[in-house]
Amino acid sequence: MMNTEVEVIIVGAGPSGLATSVCLNHLSVPNIVLEREDCLASLWAKKSYDRLHLHKPKHLSELPYMPFPANYPTYMSKDQFIIYLEDYAARFKVNPFYNRLVEFAAFDESTKKWCLKVRNPDSDSEGYVCRFLVVAAGQNSDAYVPEIKGLDSFRGEVIHSIEYKSGERYANKNVMVGGAGNSGMEIALDLSSFGAKTSIVVRSPIHIINRNMSLIGFTLLKYFPINLLDWLLFFADLVIFGDTTKYGIARPKEGVLLIQVLPPIKRVTGDCVEFANEKSHQFDVIVFATGFRRSANKWLKDGEYILNENGSAHFSNSWKGENGSEKRVVCHRRRCKECS
Repeated sequence: MMNTEVEVIIVGAGPSGLATSVCLNHLSVPNIVLEREDCLASLWAKKSYDRLHLHKPKHLSELPYMPFPANYPTYMSKDQFIIYLEDYAARFKVNPFYNRLVEFAAFDESTKKWCLKVRNPDSDSEGYVCRFLVVAAGQNSDAYVPEIKGLDSFRGEVIHSIEYKSGERYANKNVMVGGAGNSGMEIALDLSSFGAKTSIVVRSPIHIINRNMSLIGFTLLKYFPINLLDWLLFFADLVIFGDTTKYGIARPKEGVLLIQVLPPIKRVTGDCVEFANEKSHQFDVIVFATGFRRSANKWLKDGEYILNENGSAHFSNSWKGENGSEKRVVCHRRRCKECS
């Protein structure tokens, strides 16, 4: 097996992988991008629901050297974002190696280089060697479904949010959404808009802010510390929505609350779900919006100093920018004498 050697290998052709490649190209650093799917940004293109839009304003989501088109809305659709990423890759001549599944990556102390074993479209094994390895495989690699007593006995449909596309085929069905993050809230809204009888499970009190509050918060991060803004947004949340912790979700000013809020799940029996408050409800469908587990720790060997058992980075503070804002790209070196 012949080895392909390059200075930098980037695993993942999503937004972070593309941005890293473009930045390296601007510095004339040779690099290649390995992508396990047959397209870039596969999570956006293949595994997201129809109504998905960016949750952050566009000026906080654009990639280096290329702003979004002026005619794009502040919160663009997933289709607009995919077009932007495709144009970005074409403009800066980023050509990922598609259908390349990284099965193994380890650092060779004798050569001071990373060695990768990769499966190609013909199921043949390819070898790659690089000085620097960038893991840009994303935070949403493997769908996570919590262990719930009796879930395997459920007689209806059980899916993860990564499989959900639209609420159109769930009209008039009793649907439970597990999880009250961005995806859970948006899927619950989508289901109710198509006529599903929707309930959402909220395990703990949550803060709810609208897009305008979020936009103001992100803008003010340039000028104020995050602790102050956190307090201001919390106060605004109380003024605008009232005490959301009492219900786990805010009641709109107008109209009937279409999404019922439920406590944590205790067990499942047949088509019946029992909750922590000892009450039970019948459902036709369960949609788990319970997040993901990163897959990098499955193939990245000797990476315990970077990733925990769930594939998340140990260096939580590395995501903090000025005033507590997020950084978009984080780079970690392999431990060496110069870094220790």
